[in-house]
Amino acid sequence: MTSSPFAPRGAKQDIEEGDRLAPKFDRDGLIVCVTTQHRTGDILMVAYMNAEALALSLETGIAHYWSRSRNELWRKGDTSGQTQTIVEMRTDCDQDAILLVVEVGGDGKACHTGRRTCFYRKVTKADDGAHLVFRED
Repeated sequence: MTSSPFAPRGAKQDIEEGDRLAPKFDRDGLIVCVTTQHRTGDILMVAYMNAEALALSLETGIAHYWSRSRNELWRKGDTSGQTQTIVEMRTDCDQDAILLVVEVGGDGKACHTGRRTCFYRKVTKADDGAHLVFRED
């Protein structure tokens, strides 16, 4: 990729009502990305993208992310086989978040723990504080 597929950030009206993708990356050069499963609508994961990951996702139709813990670009599925093929990509009103709707390859599990989704625990309130309860999948 030699040129950016993104428009420059313009006036509020252009960002909220315009027809050009002008993502707002944070001070670390990242944008949050929520990924959902196409058939069920289940939230699979929340990750981050830098400009390169977002551009590669647009170009290839396969989800790419930026790993904050490893400090590297990552194509989902390269090691796990759980490739995420993008069915639809959306952005929110001020273009500081991305939503991917995907089909998951491999065994259909999105989480590195081997679960279908990264959101496999429910938070509950108790007298002694917040607790986590494992969900049934």
